[in-house]
Amino acid sequence: MIIVSIAGIKKELQTQLIHNHPDVDFRFYKKMNEAEKDLPVADAIITYGENLTAENIQSANHLKWIMVISAGVERLPFQAIKEKNILVTNARGIHKIPMAEYTFAAILQWCKKMKQWTVNQDKRIWSKYGLEMNELAGQTMTVVGTGAIGGEIARLAKAFRVHTLGVNRSGRKVEYFDEIYTISEIERPLTRSDIVVSVLPYTPETDHLIGKKQFDAMKEDSLFINIGRGNTVDQAELLSVLQSRKISAVLDVFEQEPLPEDHPFWGMENVVVTPHFSSISSLYQPRAFDIFEKNLLLFKENRTDLINLVDLDRGY
Repeated sequence: MIIVSIAGIKKELQTQLIHNHPDVDFRFYKKMNEAEKDLPVADAIITYGENLTAENIQSANHLKWIMVISAGVERLPFQAIKEKNILVTNARGIHKIPMAEYTFAAILQWCKKMKQWTVNQDKRIWSKYGLEMNELAGQTMTVVGTGAIGGEIARLAKAFRVHTLGVNRSGRKVEYFDEIYTISEIERPLTRSDIVVSVLPYTPETDHLIGKKQFDAMKEDSLFINIGRGNTVDQAELLSVLQSRKISAVLDVFEQEPLPEDHPFWGMENVVVTPHFSSISSLYQPRAFDIFEKNLLLFKENRTDLINLVDLDRGY
């Protein structure tokens, strides 16, 4: 069995894989142009999901499985993969701890006016009563997307005594959420929320799902956080509502990445911009490869019931 990695795997993890699976011929690369010569003989590919083309899939004559070591799979060439009946799995679930922690770092800096702390210290200003700091306890939060990440955000929110509202496709109940609404009802929780967090994956169904109607529904002085995908939000409408200073925002994802240097978001006092790094953690790859190794054992048995199978029709 030959497995080609184009994911820039850490050396210690490479050694671990080779030791744990001596019956597998692992071929590790950092870039696609280095790996292309081995694609025709690969039984499986490990990737972040951003560097595979339809042409790559066509040349991979033996390919049966693609392991994406991230949650996002929207850049995969789905049609080419479907035509060859290739299994796709991802690392869904491994991001919940760092992304939930990022979310609460963002919320607390907004609630406690922490940006001003740094400004005051740099200017040596002793201003004890100059900041209108608020309490998080008793506030209401809507999380759009109640999967692993959204669920972890809601779990942490309960420790802060926050009332949690969730939005998902089906309206199914999810632990740690006090109330659940369907996508078609999304404006209802938004009108009540002090904080709105979007954790949506990108699919045709979620394209620009949050736009003018949803921003108009949000409360004055509320906080909007996007850690899902940039294209799930109408960025022009988001810019408009932020320029009106109705709301504040912490944005980790954008329609165009990197965010252009001349984009207005960079200079807005009510916006925090971060470079799509909410999931970064020293434990990222070890967690991803824990899933991979479990799936590899199933794959060796020619099983198709792998962990985190991606529905190629839905795109996640």
